[in-house]
Amino acid sequence: MGSGVLACHNSAMAEPMRVAMTLEQCWHRVPGGTAVATLELARALTQSDGLELVGVAAKHARQPDAAWRASVPVAHLPLPRLALYEAWHRLRRPRVERTTGPVDVIHATAMPVPPRSAPLVLTMHDLAFLKDPAHFTRRGNSFFRRGLELALRDADLVLCPSRATMSDCLEAGFDEQRLRLVPHGVVIQAVGDSDVARIRAQHDLDRDYVLWTGTVEPRKNLPGLLRAWGQLEANADLVLVGPQGWNEDLDKHIGGARERVRVLGWLPQRDLAPIYAGATAFCYPSFTEGFGLPVLEAMAQSTPVVTSSGTSTEEIAGGAGLLVDPNDPASIADALGRVLNDNELAAQLARKGRERAEMYTWDGTAEKTQAAYREVAWRK
Repeated sequence: MGSGVLACHNSAMAEPMRVAMTLEQCWHRVPGGTAVATLELARALTQSDGLELVGVAAKHARQPDAAWRASVPVAHLPLPRLALYEAWHRLRRPRVERTTGPVDVIHATAMPVPPRSAPLVLTMHDLAFLKDPAHFTRRGNSFFRRGLELALRDADLVLCPSRATMSDCLEAGFDEQRLRLVPHGVVIQAVGDSDVARIRAQHDLDRDYVLWTGTVEPRKNLPGLLRAWGQLEANADLVLVGPQGWNEDLDKHIGGARERVRVLGWLPQRDLAPIYAGATAFCYPSFTEGFGLPVLEAMAQSTPVVTSSGTSTEEIAGGAGLLVDPNDPASIADALGRVLNDNELAAQLARKGRERAEMYTWDGTAEKTQAAYREVAWRK
């Protein structure tokens, strides 16, 4: 009888844990860093034993663009996005199991918080909307605040990509026992001279350039970066890469610096590593971040980094970048000038940055995430 019980137990343990992961951000007009992080996490989790992932999304007439397609099957609920978000946040339905079938864990990978019909894990990328609501649209503020209310009430565990975000979560009212530090990773892509030459030729980048990447939105502090660039005398260009977001008039802020600023807009994923690798420096002076993936991506390509103190990017840079006051364009200009004019400093930052980036892997992120899944699943 004892051996029979043991056999049944082993059989039950052999069943894979089934996790529903929200992937709706892949269909957003600007998927952004949360989509990048979620897709890379999903890819890494598919290599884990004992785990079955199914994505959850709203009703769509088409697949997302190729760059934003998940490596896991995606089940679609019968409501379009806005209706689904409203139903989830106001009515607390439909349950994800309506389309996924039974699951052991639900992972809300962003602020749309589905009903807690199974143990709920939530990734809190940042709480920037609490720090400066003016950086977001009225609808965005309302949506994020309702998501926060539901996360506080319903999430069994909250995964934070940085200690800075953990601190913000504590301040917002989360119990420390519900928080887990789960940093994002980075893909270190091999880039050759021919790859850099291709991207330079494709975009007519004839001179040295300082790079910025991200979604064009107020908290990224592009006006401050552009004012700093206007103060700096350098035989180089400032190259801005990323999609237009909200509440930011980039043309107005470029003003008279237009001849030394190149706006490339959105680039496909395959072009990002070469454009990082070709940059003389990478500057990311945002006001607030939950993690700062572009900083890690730049360091992965041995590009010297200048970024903000007092936010998560200081934590991610970990002494491998120059820190600036994002509210002071002169501070930004001074740091950029140091990197552009001091080859020894630039080489030191490049080496330290690459070493720092190698510490952040998506396999490590997946391992910590799966541990969170197991923790909440065993509580059932």
